[in-house]
Amino acid sequence: MNINATLIGQSIAFAIFVMFCMKFVWPPLVAAISDRQRKIADGLNAAEKAKADLATASQVAEQELIAAKAKAASLIEQANKSANQMIEEARVQAQVEGERIRQQAREAIDQEINKARESLRAQVAELAVLGAEKILQEKVNPETHANMLNQLAAKL
Repeated sequence: MNINATLIGQSIAFAIFVMFCMKFVWPPLVAAISDRQRKIADGLNAAEKAKADLATASQVAEQELIAAKAKAASLIEQANKSANQMIEEARVQAQVEGERIRQQAREAIDQEINKARESLRAQVAELAVLGAEKILQEKVNPETHANMLNQLAAKL
């Protein structure tokens, strides 16, 4: 056997094998590799987008939390103001009611004092008439007696 013929035969077989691989094996391998690279790149892009969305969502959530805290503080402050206003209104109403009760008590006391004065006037007048009867040692006419009592009560 001739070494040159073997070498040429092996070279031709190798060339046919390389052409066969380039025609039938290489394109699907390249397509699979490029498809895998594209999927990896898409996944990385999606991860970056998700990371950016997460950062945006975190900022939005933080802003909403700050807004909710501010709103809660506002509601608490408004409730405190309302409570203070209600307390003040109740205090004013209690003072007005207390003053009304005091005024009624004063009026009742004044009425009682006037009744007592009238009663005392009548008693003093009766005593005066009785004293005058004893001094005069005679009975006074009831009509005259009533007139005297009225005049005396008017003077007192």
